[in-house]
Amino acid sequence: MNLTCAIIDDEPLAVKLLENYVQRTPQTELVATYSGAVQAVSGLEEHPVDLIFCDIEMPELSGLQFAQMITDMRSRIVFTTAYSHYALQGWKADALDYLLKPVDYQDFLSAVQKAQRWFARELPKLPDTADGFFVKSDYKLVRVRFADVLYIEGLKDYIKIYVSTDLRPIISLISMRAVEAALPADQFMRIHRSYIVNVNHIGVIERGQIVFGDKLIPVSDSYRERFMAYIADHTLQARTATS
Repeated sequence: MNLTCAIIDDEPLAVKLLENYVQRTPQTELVATYSGAVQAVSGLEEHPVDLIFCDIEMPELSGLQFAQMITDMRSRIVFTTAYSHYALQGWKADALDYLLKPVDYQDFLSAVQKAQRWFARELPKLPDTADGFFVKSDYKLVRVRFADVLYIEGLKDYIKIYVSTDLRPIISLISMRAVEAALPADQFMRIHRSYIVNVNHIGVIERGQIVFGDKLIPVSDSYRERFMAYIADHTLQARTATS
């Protein structure tokens, strides 16, 4: 599954290193970086992520204090610090992992894989034989068939499911990662932190954007390589002229 990530650190070089690691790791997308935990609290409440790489020793608010303030979020924290003596406090703060600086890429990758396993266990998975799912919408349970879904848009704390059978989207108070985990991977693709598309309904791609009626859906850099590989595999090549 794809993981959205944020980095919190007051050391620019440490941020740069982790940015590089996220960019080179498949199925991870960097959503935001913060130079301090104070600004991260408000930023992540507005735009929550799956995985947070957080320094511990920072001015104003430490990483450990930050962890205590976001217990209502479903984000998991990986502490990154130069000091090993914080390890016990880190585990008590329910950290997913604890990495010593300078962070080695293999240790970083191990933490990402641990996060993927954790979310795979926590998020619901439909039976392989299912052809759809139910979501709560406007005090009702609404059945959504996979084949009818055009695309899904994730907003602050809810999603909009656009279907071919109705002009109005289905609105539900669930997260993008929860719905993504329930969708069959051979039919749906995450192309942006805010969008999942049904590949069977892609009709036009224009200037790197997917066209659904009058709606243009962007493909973000983090997902572009996988998306373009899929398109290349499903594109008929023109025959070259012969003399």
